[in-house]
Amino acid sequence: MTLQRGMAVFFALGSTCFLVGPSPGYAQLVGVSADAVTFFVGSILFTIGGALQTLLAWPERRSPEGGRAAWWAAVIQSAGTLFFNVTTYQAMHVVLTSPEYDKLVWRPDWRGSICFLVSGAIAYRASQRRAWHGWLPVRGGGGWWQPAVNLLGCIFFGISAVAGYLVPSSGSILDQAAANWNTSLGAACFLACALDTLHTGRASKMPVRRWLREVEHELEGDVRASRGAEPGTQRGCAPGSAKGPSAGGSAPQAAAGAARRRGRPRR
Repeated sequence: MTLQRGMAVFFALGSTCFLVGPSPGYAQLVGVSADAVTFFVGSILFTIGGALQTLLAWPERRSPEGGRAAWWAAVIQSAGTLFFNVTTYQAMHVVLTSPEYDKLVWRPDWRGSICFLVSGAIAYRASQRRAWHGWLPVRGGGGWWQPAVNLLGCIFFGISAVAGYLVPSSGSILDQAAANWNTSLGAACFLACALDTLHTGRASKMPVRRWLREVEHELEGDVRASRGAEPGTQRGCAPGSAKGPSAGGSAPQAAAGAARRRGRPRR
């Protein structure tokens, strides 16, 4: 399993926890204590996924071709998951130590939500966009919609943080139902992105240079395999033949061509 797919697995599992955790039906089914544990486990899974994302972005952190944006998006998002670790643990501790507590106790806190919003905005700004003043994403290629859906999930988490604000004068939450639904909607957006990455093996936040290098390596492996399968092939090919990289240029050029064919514009 690649690091991209490993990252996707942890984000998918963590998103599932935050998707079902806010549901009153889930809390009634498993109990408030188990519900609080679900939130905490989900935050830990998010943190592991964020750590893997940061690890993937590290080699290209100084690259102007999306690498710097991917690095900062990963680091800031990982910081947000740490804030969620703290608040979900506090909520779990309250429930486990106070048996009389019988209601949902967690929603995205404002610190973690701000980190997620900033991270999502950086990733979306670095993605390919087109018409309507450059705000709409460019369609085509695997995962082209991920930055937009990821940002939407971050917005839902931000709305949940506001709706879950505890009013000091009354001691009540502004809108418990809105906080729960927006948490679930945000988690559904993150889950969709994670499942797509798990399916394709390629994350939308991965720097373009790294992706081109992987395509180049795949093409070089295909060329070597084809040469091994044709032992009678000579180095000097007749004009018009399509054997070896000489027919289509160098491997980097072939990688760039493959990127254009897959809907990924060359930079």
